[in-house]
Amino acid sequence: MHPSISASQWGSPIAPRKALLIHGLTAWSGSWEGLAQLLVAEGFFVVAPNLLGHAWRRSTDYRMSTLAEDLRPYFIQDTSYDVIVGHSLGGPVTLSLLQFLPKTKETAVILLDPPLELEGTTEMIKSWILNEAMNIKYIEEVADDRGWSRRDCVLRVLSVLMCDRTTVEGIFSHNEPWSFSGLLRNIPPHVKITVLASDPKVGAFCDPEHIPCDVERLNVRVLPGIGHCIHYENPDAIVDSIQLPKAKL
Repeated sequence: MHPSISASQWGSPIAPRKALLIHGLTAWSGSWEGLAQLLVAEGFFVVAPNLLGHAWRRSTDYRMSTLAEDLRPYFIQDTSYDVIVGHSLGGPVTLSLLQFLPKTKETAVILLDPPLELEGTTEMIKSWILNEAMNIKYIEEVADDRGWSRRDCVLRVLSVLMCDRTTVEGIFSHNEPWSFSGLLRNIPPHVKITVLASDPKVGAFCDPEHIPCDVERLNVRVLPGIGHCIHYENPDAIVDSIQLPKAKL
């Protein structure tokens, strides 16, 4: 059914707002620590599930539809969220979840550098991710290479340790051809989507040219100088994109 469901959470379950955070490939729920703390300060209860194949969760089916279906328990009894954030692989997964959202609740969806189309670049990106997964760096090496905080470097190293090459290979082989931009063409009327794209000069996976034009309730913003892991490098931009009034606590 839903094998070894696991998740991280922050804040109080009775907080006035709820957020669901969906991590990317070779990441895990704890990767959201920095952003989650910011959201808790804004009055959110935050839930971050671990996708199949991550944080020791095993699977043999890595189709995007299966990854999304596995998260259905987070929507039982019309459970709703004010905000859903999906990073990288979590972007297409989030778009596949729109069908589960209650139609009576307006939801803000934030997609962080989502790889929507990988025509011609699939093997290159897969090789890069596999190399990272098989040649795990020390925390100090990640800090020197990325310039992230020690906390985020520790979380990054942990995430790679909990995801093996079979997951990476399965994600790519079970979703060939990699084409998910069409999911942005029919946004439900109760959903507003913001795509935050990384700077192409520093490792972006999302090409704004792959994002459909003139789609209602869809906004796109490129973040100059910011790499693929936006939640590590500029979490404030994510919070700003939610555009919700201050909660009365």
